[in-house]
Amino acid sequence: MSYSQEVIDQMIDSLNITNLPSEKIDLCIRIANNLNNTDFERAITYLELAEKEAKGLKQPNHELASIYYAFANIYYDKDVFDVTLEYYQKAYNLYAEEHNEEALAKAENNLAIIYARLNNEEKALEHFKSVYDFQTKQNNPLRLSQILNNIGTLFLEKNIDSSLNYYNKAYAISQNLGDSAVNAHIYTNLGRAYSIKKDSVQAYTFFKLAQKNIPKNNTKAKSFVYQILSEYFLDKKQNDSAIFYAQKTLDLEQDIPYSFTKQHAISTLYKAHLNQGNYKKATTYFESFNTIRDSLNIEEKAVNVERLKLEQEYRTREKIQKLETEKRNITYILIGLSLVAGILILFILLIKYRNKITQNKLEQELLESKQQELKQTLEAKNKALIGKAMTEMHRTDIVNGILKDLKQIKLKAVKRETQQAIDFILKRLQLDLNTDIWKEFEVSFESVHKDFYVNLSDKHPDLTPKDRRLCALLYLDLTSKEISQITGQSFKSVENARTRLRKKLDLTNEKINLSTYLNSLS
Repeated sequence: MSYSQEVIDQMIDSLNITNLPSEKIDLCIRIANNLNNTDFERAITYLELAEKEAKGLKQPNHELASIYYAFANIYYDKDVFDVTLEYYQKAYNLYAEEHNEEALAKAENNLAIIYARLNNEEKALEHFKSVYDFQTKQNNPLRLSQILNNIGTLFLEKNIDSSLNYYNKAYAISQNLGDSAVNAHIYTNLGRAYSIKKDSVQAYTFFKLAQKNIPKNNTKAKSFVYQILSEYFLDKKQNDSAIFYAQKTLDLEQDIPYSFTKQHAISTLYKAHLNQGNYKKATTYFESFNTIRDSLNIEEKAVNVERLKLEQEYRTREKIQKLETEKRNITYILIGLSLVAGILILFILLIKYRNKITQNKLEQELLESKQQELKQTLEAKNKALIGKAMTEMHRTDIVNGILKDLKQIKLKAVKRETQQAIDFILKRLQLDLNTDIWKEFEVSFESVHKDFYVNLSDKHPDLTPKDRRLCALLYLDLTSKEISQITGQSFKSVENARTRLRKKLDLTNEKINLSTYLNSLS
């Protein structure tokens, strides 16, 4: 629940006048939760204040666990999952010390979700099963059905039979709950699973049940169900139904400028209209799809940069806290020195010596921090280079495919007006087609790695442009499979090209790694 600025200001005023530690901690957490989306820095500051207050208590475990939960939730909203995992783990450890089984199960469920987001299937499944065992003892059917549904989704892409097994268990439990939101999700997932199994009757039955159980005011649940339905009907070549549900999804997402749900809905609309021969609408939706896709790529890069920034911020804060602790210790020493004048000189020398060690340590840490920052910046630029090459290759493939299809359609068209309309679309698509991807890639690569091509040309002047391109991709530590995906060549062709390149570089010793050698030229 979020509050207005006026209410937040009142909570801050209450914080300034209260002397009760428990009330201070509660107010700090509430203020931080409401500042999360508007002022991340202040939100973290208030949580740090709550943590400091809790550590002054005789038995701080319960309060600290609540604070660590708040930290984890804030970093989770920023997609910084490794820091989120660390704070959930801290809360989990505190509850384990208290033997608080209910709180422990809640923390473990959050750990399972984070491990799933981090694609650690083994750890996610381990924690989900532990929580499931606890909820079985507690006889909590709602939580059991939700956990089984989550486990089913964990297996959906890898083992459809296991996925169906867990979904059906969730379904069996949910029948007596009367929770329409839970039922809608379970029915939709069952429909997805049976669709993958090619069981159209069962898939259609569960999709109809999902529609009946959507809560009226739950926009998120509606979007989820309608998006899956639109993709299901598109796969079944039922284009009118696909368009109907994709448009409903789009209407629900109208206030969100860019989202993956919106991107999927527009992609479905484009494909369905293309299947119906409505090329004008298909072209319009394809252009919208391109716009959202490009924007999401930009946002994804921004999130990655923000993630690096937040991670560095987190580490810096830990170092600052250590320094503040050291300053407090020095203050206590100075107070003691003022009472013992006879040994004042000895303590002053001790403080100077300690400050010098602290300064040297800080300088070393700052140097390491700068080196790490440079490394992260270089990695981010390398990822941007690879991402740009892959995005342009994929975009070119899509546009070429559309051009080929439109040319075939034009040959079959009878009316001259139709042919002219198709010619108009062809010209627009051809203008948008970038035919010089690798030249742009090499320009971008040289701007990041200025010395590499110079040193490579000095040592190996006989290399062809294709050889230079392969050297650049190997310098970025890409595997043959990844190079194959980016260039559109077969895996075998890339392997043969690597063998030829080794001969040209005179690397006769098989123990010398090709990528390692190329990295030595920077």
